[in-house]
Amino acid sequence: MKAGLHGILLQPLLTEKITTMRESNNTVGFLVHRDANRIQIKQAVEALLKVKVERVNVMNVRGKMKRLGRFSGKQSDWKKAFVKLKQGEKLELYESA
Repeated sequence: MKAGLHGILLQPLLTEKITTMRESNNTVGFLVHRDANRIQIKQAVEALLKVKVERVNVMNVRGKMKRLGRFSGKQSDWKKAFVKLKQGEKLELYESA
């Protein structure tokens, strides 16, 4: 993948599940590029957000089938990453949300 570090992390995920994971387990979630692996995600988070990462879990999410009247289509597949930060690390990105 030639996108570099900025192309790996697409956007942070702000859901109720990830909010409870952040408060209890110090874990944050990101929407990531579909070709990115765990090592690239870890390097991108550490370099761009200046925090230490303990572990990265990755999940491929299949797109849903959607219909509008008689027309049907499929949403795109996407990948999300759960990043567990080391003890004592915090992200200011989530503190304001």
